[in-house]
Amino acid sequence: MIRAVIFDFDGLILDTETPDLQSWREVYEGYGHPFPEEVWLPVIGGSSLDFEFDPYEHLESLLEHPVDRETIRARRRRRNRELVENEPILPGVETYIADGRRLGLSLGVASSSTREWVLGHLARIGLLEFFDSVKCRDDVGKSKPDPGSYLAVLAELGVDPEEAIALEDSTNGTVAAKAAGVYCLAVPNAVTRHFSFEKADQVVESLEDMTLEQLIAQAEESRRRL
Repeated sequence: MIRAVIFDFDGLILDTETPDLQSWREVYEGYGHPFPEEVWLPVIGGSSLDFEFDPYEHLESLLEHPVDRETIRARRRRRNRELVENEPILPGVETYIADGRRLGLSLGVASSSTREWVLGHLARIGLLEFFDSVKCRDDVGKSKPDPGSYLAVLAELGVDPEEAIALEDSTNGTVAAKAAGVYCLAVPNAVTRHFSFEKADQVVESLEDMTLEQLIAQAEESRRRL
């Protein structure tokens, strides 16, 4: 029986991925070069700290001279935050939270971002109070596709993997959820819609396409067939 719903944060609750990509595009455009999106996209849902591509190093190789990395970093972060703060909560998220509470489910967040980032934005958009557990990269030491954040949420909630549902928007996140043994619904966004979601149990275009009760029924039926 499903007892918990675990949300990803970036790209699932709030579209922080489009602003992140856009802020890098603007940096590169300022130097007269296109940002290599095809190289950057695989990091989504994980962490750039675990990724071999260094956008500063790549820019320097294109320009054939060093750049002021700290100035670029500070300017890009300001621009990224400005763009993120203009993003609305993604469709269906608040309904899922309300329905989860109505059904007596535990709610969690498993993220590859830092606690400062996730908690700050959840508080800003008024959703932090609804979550019983929030686990991030700095809580577990690893980013998705490692399942550590999911396992930490499950442990804190006191819920077995087969008693939970994960909501994800990226390949890395989906792989992490399934590695933790959790039934996973993938909800691709504008940046991740061309990703592979072969590991997901289901894929929908929006949380508005399926009610939480419908999802629970399908997850429980899938478990019974195992």
